Amino acid sequence: MSNQKPVTAFGPDFPFAYDDWLAHPAGLGSIPADRHGQAVAVIGAGAAGIIAGHELMKLGLKPEIYESGKFGGRLRSEPFEGTEDVIAELGGMRFPVSSRAFYHYVEALKLESRPFPNPLTPAAGSTVIDLEGETHFARTLDDLPQLYHEVAAAYRAALEEHADFTALTDAVRNRDVVRLKAIWDPMVAKWDERTFYDFVVSSQAFQNLSFRHREVFGQVGFGTGGWDSDFPNSMLEILRVNLLELDDHQRFIVGGVENVLHCLWRQPAICAHWPEGTTLAALNGGATLGRAVKISRNDTGGLTVTDLWGVSRDYAAVLVTCQSHLLTTSVAVDEALFDQKLWMALDRTRYMQAAKTFVMVDRPFWNDIDPATGRPLLSMTLTDRNTRGTYFFDNGPDKPGVICLSYSWMTDALKVLPYGPEKRVELALAALERIYPDVDIRSHIRGNPICVSWEADENFLGAFKGALPGHYRYNHRMYGHFMQGEMPMEQRGIFLAGDGISWTPAWVEGSVQTALNAVWGIMTHLGGKCAAENLGPGDLWPTVGPVALPD
Repeated sequence: MSNQKPVTAFGPDFPFAYDDWLAHPAGLGSIPADRHGQAVAVIGAGAAGIIAGHELMKLGLKPEIYESGKFGGRLRSEPFEGTEDVIAELGGMRFPVSSRAFYHYVEALKLESRPFPNPLTPAAGSTVIDLEGETHFARTLDDLPQLYHEVAAAYRAALEEHADFTALTDAVRNRDVVRLKAIWDPMVAKWDERTFYDFVVSSQAFQNLSFRHREVFGQVGFGTGGWDSDFPNSMLEILRVNLLELDDHQRFIVGGVENVLHCLWRQPAICAHWPEGTTLAALNGGATLGRAVKISRNDTGGLTVTDLWGVSRDYAAVLVTCQSHLLTTSVAVDEALFDQKLWMALDRTRYMQAAKTFVMVDRPFWNDIDPATGRPLLSMTLTDRNTRGTYFFDNGPDKPGVICLSYSWMTDALKVLPYGPEKRVELALAALERIYPDVDIRSHIRGNPICVSWEADENFLGAFKGALPGHYRYNHRMYGHFMQGEMPMEQRGIFLAGDGISWTPAWVEGSVQTALNAVWGIMTHLGGKCAAENLGPGDLWPTVGPVALPD
C-alpha cells in the first residue's frame, strides 16, 4: 500500500493533469510576437485572477487587475490588531495535499504549510463531540462509541454501493483516463438530479441503521465535520470531494494563505517580451485598478472595461473571476457577450452562506492539562450548538493563539447574520461554556474579535457555490466556456474563472484549474498555442472533456 500513487485532484469530469502542464519545461505556450505587450483585463484579485495574471504575464501580455474590495478575494488572512502574523483565516483556511496545481505555486514561492487541526487528527491533538447534550472526548475514531463507527462504516459502504468508489479512486490515483471516464460519466446522469441525502438514505447500509445514525452523520460527517448543510446539494458535488480527497490530509499556510497571492503579485518570472525581473505588481504600477462597473464590446472588436470613476480602457480579452451573480447586479455586462443559456447558468448558480468568528487569546491555554481529567482544557469541538465547529491555532507557547470560535454554514450562518462581532462572540462563548463549564475562556481574550458573513459582503453575496440537483448542465456551460472556437464572434474574448466556475466549489484548486483554462483560452484567442510536447486543457478537451447531458 505504501507504494501507491497519491490521490490528486485529477478530474473526474475533465481528467487533465494541470500540475504536469505547469511543471513542464516547455512552458504553457506562446503567443505571436505582434501580440506581446497587449493589455488584457482581469476582474478580481483573488486566487483565479492573480494566478491567471501571473501566467498571462509570462506569455508576454499585460494583465491589468481590477479589484472592487480587498486584494486576495476569499483567500483573506486578517491580522489581529497590534500583530503582524497572528491572523484569522476568514475564507479558505485548509488546503488538501491533493490540490497539486495550487501547491505548485506554494512550493515555488517556498511558503511553509503545516497540518490543519481537523477533528480526530494528530494536528488537533484531541476532539470533543457534543450532540444533544451528550459529550465525547476522543483522539481518534477508536475512542468514540460504536454508533460513530457504524456511521463511518455505513458511509464507506454507501460509496461502494452507489459509486464503485474503490475502482474510481484507483482510476484517479493512476490517472487512468479511460477507466475513470468509463465509471464516472454514467454516474453523472444517475446522480446529478439526486441529493446527498438521497444518496445516504437510499443506501442499503444506512437503511439498516436508525435515524439517529443519519442525524449523527449530518452533524459529524466525515473529514472536516458535519455535512447536513450539504444534504440538499447534488450528490455529484459531494462525490468529487470524497473522490479527490479534498476533505483529507489538509494543511494550512503559515502566516496566512493570502501571502500566496501577495508573493505571486511580487514574484519575478521569466517572461516572453518583458525584461528580466518583471512582476505582476510592476506591470500594474504597484496597485490594482478599482471596481469594474461595465464590460462592453468596442468598435474594433475588442472589449472595453469601465471602472467606477468612469474611465474606460480597451482590451484584447477580459477574464472575469468575480462571483457570477455580480454580472447581473454589480457589473453592467453587454447581454450579447454571453449566450442566453450561459446567462441562465450564471444566474441560477446557487451560493451557500458561511460565517466565522475568531478571537485572539494571550496564549494557547487550551493545551493546559486539567488535573482532574488528565485531558487538555479545550479540544477541537464539533457540536449541534450555535458554534458547530471550533478550531484552535497554536502559534507557540509564548505567542498569542487564535480560536475560531465558530465556523458555520447555511441556516447556522444565517442565525448570526444580523449581529455584530461582540454579540457573535457572546453566543459562541455561551455555547462553549455549556460544553466546558469549568473553563474560563473570557479572561484569555485579547483585542477585538474578527468575524465574517460572506453573504453580507456586496463583493461576494455568498461563500461558495453549492450545486443543486439538476445543475450539472449549468456547471458544464460555465466550466467549458473557455472553449470558444465554435462560438459566434460577438461572444468571444471574455472568459470566466474561479471556484464557482469549477467542478469543486469552495476549494482553491478549482480556482487554479479554471484560471489555467482561461489562460489557455486567452492564449488561443490571441493566436497562440501550446508546445506540441506540452498540450494544454483545450487541446485535450475534444477527447476527454466532460460528458454532455441533453438539454
